[in-house]
Amino acid sequence: MSSIRMRLFLILLAATGVVWLSAVIWLQWTSRAEVGRVLDRRLEEAAHMVASLLARGDIDPATLADIATQGGAPDLPMIGSYDYGRQLSCQVWGLDGRLISNSAGAPDARLAGEEAEGFSQTVAGNETWRVYSLIDRDLGVRVMVGDALSVREGLVNRVTFGLLIPALLALPFLAGLIWWSLGRGLQPLDRMAAELTARPASDLGQLPDSRAPRELRPMIAALNGLFQRVAQARARERNFTAFAAHELKTPLAGLKTQAQIAAIAPDEATRRHALAQLAQGVGRTDRMVRQLLDMAAIESAEVEAAPAAAALVLTDLLRDLAPLAAARGIALQPALECGGWVTGQAALLGSAMRNIVENALNAAPPGSAVEITLRCQGGRALFRVADRGPGIAGADRPRVTERFYRGAHGGPSGSGLGLAIVEEAALRMGGRLHLRPRPGGGETVELDLPAG
Repeated sequence: MSSIRMRLFLILLAATGVVWLSAVIWLQWTSRAEVGRVLDRRLEEAAHMVASLLARGDIDPATLADIATQGGAPDLPMIGSYDYGRQLSCQVWGLDGRLISNSAGAPDARLAGEEAEGFSQTVAGNETWRVYSLIDRDLGVRVMVGDALSVREGLVNRVTFGLLIPALLALPFLAGLIWWSLGRGLQPLDRMAAELTARPASDLGQLPDSRAPRELRPMIAALNGLFQRVAQARARERNFTAFAAHELKTPLAGLKTQAQIAAIAPDEATRRHALAQLAQGVGRTDRMVRQLLDMAAIESAEVEAAPAAAALVLTDLLRDLAPLAAARGIALQPALECGGWVTGQAALLGSAMRNIVENALNAAPPGSAVEITLRCQGGRALFRVADRGPGIAGADRPRVTERFYRGAHGGPSGSGLGLAIVEEAALRMGGRLHLRPRPGGGETVELDLPAG
């Protein structure tokens, strides 16, 4: 069911119905018990009254018999649609088993057994009776007063239905009132939806929550957090686009210039030099484009999670970078321990380590070595890359992981994206990036990652 209003309506209506049904059941049970106690008391009082009259001699058994024979007292007239006349039936039996007298409407059979005394229940004349038997041994009589259980049930049912029918008639009115109340209660949601619908796509301002109901404040806080993240993402995209356009403009202009020089070169030496510069420019531009794509993928969380052994990731990476190291005259010295350590983000790890090693190769002087080590400790992996380049200037360290920030030793081949990519990838993997000066000159870059 997609409607909150309809769901709440049905829940409230069902809850109201359950409460009403429980009240009816409780009322019927308590009414039956109370009516039973009252009528039992009446039976007892009637039996004692008959016995008292007999004991005082106001009416003798013969007279009772004559009254019973002549039909007894007249019936009461009907009141309304219910006939409450002759609810009680009375029999007077001698202790010798002889019927002395009975009331009009009493059954022919005995209302209770010969040994019965006090309250009992019996079937007589196709009717179930509730009977009170009183034995007066001084008079030698047994007085039995009873009423039919059907009469009691009728009284209870009339009381129950008398309350149930108005409740059922009020149910449609109550349902309408619940529906109207829900509509009034959900108006803050409608107002918030209307406000969001009327907003232009460029409006990422915060929703006010000072006058909002307490139940809506978590939703408003979540929406405001979402607006803030979207605004930050849009700002990053704008800055990223602006930086990328600016950074690509210069190498593309250089490529165009070198191509023109090669086309109009007066001699072969000039043409070869222009072509060499063109090839270097293409290489730098290719790396920058790849880094731009890596940064965009990492920030947009589009890098697919894939488990792989970290040692295997580094081995493949070093094999790919071996031609670049050889061209620069730099030796790669890997020391890979804990080969069984597995990362769940192989693509992120590969992108981060590629940028670290490429930066080291670009910074290291010819004839030196770049050391790549992998160690494991306490369920974590420590990736360390050390070179003998100029290192990072002290003034540049606070900003060296900013995008497109090259620093004093960035060089013409750097794009200022490498360490920014590494730091973003480390955060995505739950790790940390550490940059430290290397004793004796150079820089040490450490990537500390948790398992998995």
